[in-house]
Order: sequence, then C-alpha cells, then structure tokens
Amino acid sequence: MATPIGNLEDITLRALRILKEVDRIACEDTRQTGKLLNHYAISKPLISYHEHNERERAEELIKLLEAGENLALVSDAGTPLIADPGYRLVRLARERSIVVTPIPGASAILAALSASGLATDAFTFRGFLPVKSGQRRRALEECAFAETTVFYEAPHRILETLEDMQTVLGPRPLVLAREITKLHEEFLTGTAEEVRTVLASRQAVKGEFVILVGKGEPAPEVLPLREAVAALISEGVPRMDALKQVARRYGLSKREVYKQVDERK
Repeated sequence: MATPIGNLEDITLRALRILKEVDRIACEDTRQTGKLLNHYAISKPLISYHEHNERERAEELIKLLEAGENLALVSDAGTPLIADPGYRLVRLARERSIVVTPIPGASAILAALSASGLATDAFTFRGFLPVKSGQRRRALEECAFAETTVFYEAPHRILETLEDMQTVLGPRPLVLAREITKLHEEFLTGTAEEVRTVLASRQAVKGEFVILVGKGEPAPEVLPLREAVAALISEGVPRMDALKQVARRYGLSKREVYKQVDERK
C-alpha cells in the first residue's frame, strides 16, 4: 500500500479505508508509520518488516495470513517494494495462493519524472548506486542511458555521486529532485557539474534525492564509432579510456561502444 512521500495529504481515500479495516500493518519503521496513523486517528497493531528481518518475518506474516488475518504492507514513504523490502513476502503469498492487492498512490520516481521536463515515454529505474566511488563509476559506465534513467541517492553521498556522474557522463542533461512534496521541495537542472556546484555552495546538503539523467544527444557531424576510438588511440589515449570518452561524446554506454567497435573489426 502506497503512503505519502512527504505531504500527509497525499494518501488515497481507499488507502485510508484499508488501513482502518486490516487486522494489522507491516511496516519498515513503526514510529514513522505511527505518525501517519496518528494523523488520521487510526489505531492498528504494527509489526516491523524491514531489510534486516525480512527473511524470517516474511514466514511469520504468511502464517498470520493463512490464519485468516488481513494485513497491509507499507514502507516508510511511497510505494512499497520500490527500492524497499517486500518482494519475498509477496512472492511467498502468491506461491501459497494468498491474494495480494496493490493499493497505488504516491511514488517518488513518478513524481520526479512528471516534473522533470525530461522524456518520459520510456525510462529506466536503477535504485541506489554503489557506495564506493570506483564501483559507482563502473555501474554508471554500464548504464545504457538510451532513455531517461532514474536513481535514488542519500544526502551524505550526493556530492560524490554527482562528481562521478560528471566524470563518467560528461555534460549530459540532468535533473535533481529534492524533498519532493515537502516544504523545501526543489528541482535543480543542468549538467552534473552545474548541479553539484549549486549544492556544494550551501552550508549543508539535506533531503532525499532523486537524480534523473536525460538521454545523451550525439553531436552533429561526428565520426563513426570505430574511427572516433581509433583517433583517440592514435593520440596516445589508452584504449579503455578512449572507449569511455567516445561513450560520453555519443551518449552511449562504454559497453555499447565496445560492442559496436568490436563487431566491426
């Protein structure tokens, strides 16, 4: 069941009715869900269900469902299972022929996309990038970026992530959504370098972030991929670095450039 991502008014009438009718509510943080329930004067037993107890708690919840209870599964904010725990419980329920009904509502991904100004006819959601810079850069290099690509990021890593995006992606269009639906909601647009400069100038970087990277547009009158890579290599650029530079220039992933160049040998 989807819950608000910031503004408590962003909950559906159906969700409120279901919360009042179920026997208990499984949630990430009982304190966070308690705030929502208190706001709407709803009193229900809460049971914690998060990434650290998901495996053992899933079986416990299934037993309650098989005993005839009705349960609601919620995350701290937004639609559950989207970069949040829950799929094990849903899979077990379906394996045992227990009805699973989605209660749609708020979603940070969709909210950010709808106000980004980037193409939304197709998009890819990648969740959180790796914590370490080297792994994060490799993950970015493997992204195709053939369509708008969406990431989540935490405030204490946002500056490092934007720096890595600038290094790997170059001047690709980017939108940073911060604190969506909350009092200090903000959308920053530009390249990764430009957005990072704005954030770095502030005394503190706070909030929950959604990063949206637009599809790269190849420059006009560009060389064929193989020739572009060969030209850089002839200038003394190592082959792997040449592949990365051409990938950024043409709006492709390094993997795609390698594949096309290798196929044309």
